[in-house]
Amino acid sequence: MIESSARIGLWEDGDKLQIAALRLTDVARQFYNGCLELHSAGATWQKFKDEFRRRFRDTHTDQYHFMKLHTARQGRNETTQEFADRCRALSQKIVCKVDDPAVQRIHNENADRMLLASFMAGLAWKAGRQTRFSNPQSLDQVLKIALTVQKAEKQETFSERLCQFQRLAETAFSRPDAP
Repeated sequence: MIESSARIGLWEDGDKLQIAALRLTDVARQFYNGCLELHSAGATWQKFKDEFRRRFRDTHTDQYHFMKLHTARQGRNETTQEFADRCRALSQKIVCKVDDPAVQRIHNENADRMLLASFMAGLAWKAGRQTRFSNPQSLDQVLKIALTVQKAEKQETFSERLCQFQRLAETAFSRPDAP
């Protein structure tokens, strides 16, 4: 956000540093206040970013994130979209970052395939079973199928309850009143 605003406002690196420092809260502010080299005259925007990335980077290994993605299961109260977002975030953590665009594309495609397989395997209930039968080729296709199945299930449940209510009403109103 800082860098986007800086491009629009034509800020210098010193401006970025000052704005970022003003926006810090809680633990990040404490870290900044305790990091004297970021307060020196020679502090740069790049140094600021590097220090914060080093301090707040994810300490889990790639294998940890891979296993979390591989074993992901939709939670009981988790919507399909929330589960997809969680899987997507995990898949981004396992993508290798390289400078060569062709190699990066290959890594991204592999991560997308792992995301698709893990998401489909972890989808719960009838929506999960139906998507696995449909053999979708993208996460968007899986989501479309799963959400359609969920809507159909809700409609079916509503229709069943309506029929039950109608049967109860009919039996209640068809009884002859006893004197």
